[in-house]
Amino acid sequence: MKFKVVFEPSGEGGYTVYVPSLPGCISAGDTLEEALANIREAISLYLEEDELLQVPEKASVMEIVV
Repeated sequence: MKFKVVFEPSGEGGYTVYVPSLPGCISAGDTLEEALANIREAISLYLEEDELLQVPEKASVMEIVV
């Protein structure tokens, strides 16, 4: 899978990094390399959580492609 990630320099040094297409998927690192490694892990954990999605009994989940 491919995701666009945004790296922003942090005021204290290092970088904050997030994935606009995955709300709440954010991480940080002291260097670009560390921030990249951390956001890769955050994305993996984010996607794992989606697999454990709890859906109410009468609801349904559908995947769509746009």
